[in-house]
Formats: sequence, structure tokens, C-alpha cells
Amino acid sequence: MTIKREGGFSLIEIMVVIVIMGLLLSVVGPAVFQNISQAKTETAKAHMASMKTALQSYRLDNYTYPTTEQGLQALVTKPTTEPVPRKWRSEGYMEKLPLDPWDRPYVYTMPSESHPFDIVTLGADGQPGGEGEDADIGYWDEPGEKKE
Repeated sequence: MTIKREGGFSLIEIMVVIVIMGLLLSVVGPAVFQNISQAKTETAKAHMASMKTALQSYRLDNYTYPTTEQGLQALVTKPTTEPVPRKWRSEGYMEKLPLDPWDRPYVYTMPSESHPFDIVTLGADGQPGGEGEDADIGYWDEPGEKKE
């Protein structure tokens, strides 16, 4: 008489697989999260470049950039506050304003201290300053440049 053995995995085999998976995740995980952070930074820079192009078109038509009070919304809907643009395009300059990679509006300032305007995202924490994913990202920032 032969004894039939049920198919399946023993507890030891399952534990070995779980340990191996944990080791793989501990090695691969940080690299994946670093790529996600870098992708968010690149997305923010791409959004800012698109807004810069729209702002330059706005300026060509109206001889000035939107004020800080008018904000980036002036690229989508015609401002009603002074200075009201006289040659604002009926279709606008952008279809809609993108949110930053952390789902918050970009911060627009005109004029800035050293540029015609600034476009900034405050990073993952939404607060000025910070490091890593919490660091502010500005359109004019150079790669590797430290913010004071």
C-alpha cells in the first residue's frame, strides 16, 4: 500500500520565500523610491517650462507678465484686475493650469528678485525650504544648486 502525500508547501518553504522577497525589496525598494522622487522633480520642471512659454506669449501680446495678484490663472481666464490685458487671446494661453506633482498649485511671483517672474513648487511637505522630496523646486534653479 502506498501512502499518498498531499501537495502543498510546508511552513519552512513559505518562510524562506518571504525572507527572500524581503531581502529583494530592501535592496530594490530605495532605488525605486529614488526614481519616483526624480520623476516628480522632472514633472515639475516640465510643467514650469510649459507655463514659462505661456507667460512669454502673454507678455508678447500684452507687453507685461501677469501680476502676482492675477497669478497663473491669467493664462487660463482673462484677468479683471489692473492691469487688464488689452490683447488677451480669446482661447487663453493654456487650456488649464497643472498642479504640482503633490497636487498643489504652483506659486507664481512677478517680479521676482532676480528674474522677470518666479514659478515654484514647495515640494512634498508644502512648506518653504526642506531637503530631498520636501525641497522647493523653482524654474530658475540650476541642477545641484543649493537653496539658502
